[in-house]
Amino acid sequence: MPAARARTNPFRRRRPFAPLPPQEAKRQGAISALAFQLLGGRDPALTFLNGESAELRGRPIAIATLSDTGYALVEREIRSRAAETGERHVR
Repeated sequence: MPAARARTNPFRRRRPFAPLPPQEAKRQGAISALAFQLLGGRDPALTFLNGESAELRGRPIAIATLSDTGYALVEREIRSRAAETGERHVR
C-alpha cells in the first residue's frame, strides 16, 4: 500500500511573498483606478501600467507604488496620455 500523504490546508500555506505595506497598497490601488478611468478601460490601463516606460524609466505600476513622488510622476503621465487621446479628466 502506498504511503499516505500528509493533508495540507491550502488556505494555511505561507505566501511566497510579503503583502504590500498599507501605504504602497493604497498608492497601487489609486493609480490603477485612475488609469482605468482615464486610459479607456482595463486593457489599455494594464498595458500602460505593466509595460516599460522610457519616459518614466521603468514600469509605471512599480514606480507609483514605491513613493508619493513616483505616484505623482505616473499620475502626470496618465493625465498627459488621456489629454492626448481626448479622454475625460477625472480629479
